[in-house]
Amino acid sequence: MPKPLRVFVEVVDRFNRIIGRIVMFMVFVMIAVLLYSSVSKTFHLPAIWTLEMAQFLMVAYFLLGGAYSMQLDAHVRMDLFYSRWSPRTRAIVDSVTVLLLIFYLVLLLYGGLSSTWYAIEYRETSYSSWSPLMAPIKIIMCIGIFMMLLQALATLVKDVARARGESLE
Repeated sequence: MPKPLRVFVEVVDRFNRIIGRIVMFMVFVMIAVLLYSSVSKTFHLPAIWTLEMAQFLMVAYFLLGGAYSMQLDAHVRMDLFYSRWSPRTRAIVDSVTVLLLIFYLVLLLYGGLSSTWYAIEYRETSYSSWSPLMAPIKIIMCIGIFMMLLQALATLVKDVARARGESLE
């Protein structure tokens, strides 16, 4: 593989690894928010923001950690035939499926950017009683999708290299 592709894969992998390991700790923030919600309800002072904040944190956790999960190959795979195939066949099939994923992520990013611009332009808020601005979570959503798109491109480069009998790892 050409050196620029190797550098691209290394940079994307390193960046997503760092972000993924930081985002892993967001689960503790979610626990703290939900614990606060439970305690406040016990004393009849329920906070109106806790459930929606926990949902926003979960969205950020899921989207920002998706690229790291893909990098580790830790996503769910239905393995009926895959384990019986040769490494080259696996790499070819993975390349095709990653191309489909890239197509999907490009469409998802396009829609996410459109929704984010709308949220910023019209100061869109949630329909809940807390009514937070939606732009921050939509910006995080677009960043997470973009990171996943970069990781999918890096995975495609790795799969093509494996299909050619090379290794980038």
